Amino acid sequence: MSATLLRIDDVSRRFGGLLAVDSVAVDVAEGEIVSIIGPNGAGKTTLFNLLTGQLAPTSGRIMFEGQDISRLPPQKRARLGFGRTFQISQTLTSLTVLENAMVGAFLRRPRLTDAARHARTVLDMVGLGARATERAGALTLNERRRLEVARALATEPRILLLDEVMAGLNPTEVQQVVELVQTLNGRGYTFLVIEHNLKVVRTFSKHVVVLNRGAKLAEGTADDVLANPVVVEAYVGRKRT
Repeated sequence: MSATLLRIDDVSRRFGGLLAVDSVAVDVAEGEIVSIIGPNGAGKTTLFNLLTGQLAPTSGRIMFEGQDISRLPPQKRARLGFGRTFQISQTLTSLTVLENAMVGAFLRRPRLTDAARHARTVLDMVGLGARATERAGALTLNERRRLEVARALATEPRILLLDEVMAGLNPTEVQQVVELVQTLNGRGYTFLVIEHNLKVVRTFSKHVVVLNRGAKLAEGTADDVLANPVVVEAYVGRKRT
């Protein structure tokens, strides 16, 4: 069994009287693809922001390779190996596709030629190598999503956090992203994925965590979790008959 890479240890986050994340505990093993699912407003993106340092937990700990990183700023977590995409695309539209990827590469490769070489490598990995010299603003939504993954990959992460990277894509494009994640996972990348498409979750994730109203509602294999009447009720508002 693979070693635990990330441990979310009873993490909570309050915004005044609102408990947005409520004592969530999850272990992510090295090499896993873990999916975080749940209704809108369940606390999924807030949890990601806690993991990457945009927010600090009100209580609990975030452990990465046995180190407590709960109070580390985002840049130090990136250097430890956290890469992420965002729910709303953060593409730098006035820059080229290559320059966008280089933004991530500069984290570990300050020399221009080295950063450019590495950025081209990750663009090839996500299928954007042929678009490297084009302006990022000319990309389709599917290509912008891939560019976000490339920029995160360029930081040379230990774990990739994907926040609804397939949102808005058609079924063919979704399948392409699924295959990309599976390929990268086969190369040793660990993933924590927020995803609403439950068919996708069944396809690539054996370990699924369900959040509802900030708390962990269920955890287990995709089949077990998605067959859980409590989970079904949280999604559709009634129990399956």
